Amino acid sequence: MKSASILTVSAIVSATAQQAWNTYTRPTSVMRWNKASDDWHCPNATNDLRVGGAFNYRMEACDGSVGFDFEGTFTDVQPYSVLRYSMGEDRSVEVLFVEHEGQTTVSVSFTPDDVHPHELQLSGWQAILNNFKLVAETEYV
Repeated sequence: MKSASILTVSAIVSATAQQAWNTYTRPTSVMRWNKASDDWHCPNATNDLRVGGAFNYRMEACDGSVGFDFEGTFTDVQPYSVLRYSMGEDRSVEVLFVEHEGQTTVSVSFTPDDVHPHELQLSGWQAILNNFKLVAETEYV
């Protein structure tokens, strides 16, 4: 049975919404921030940033022991403000970019999977978003 809850993580980024958006969506940037810990990496990212377009971010343990494709299809693309995508299995994600006085709050709301505890999923998605924040803040210094 699918979980009906939505989980949300967020970060305040010292960058404009346009800068945060670019870091969030540019494949070369995604490869820098898309990891929950230092023993993982994202060796490849592709992104067709349009409604109906697909993305695929390869996530692997650095030692090569395990990996998976994080992929989905964009359902809503409003540059610098809203990005929504589906991941199959009735799971979806909404990413909001809200700029205020030169900083941008990036909030990611997602349908959790039914395999892992919600706390584990929240901590993993937050760790990835924290890595995104670090990359976004260094790309535009």
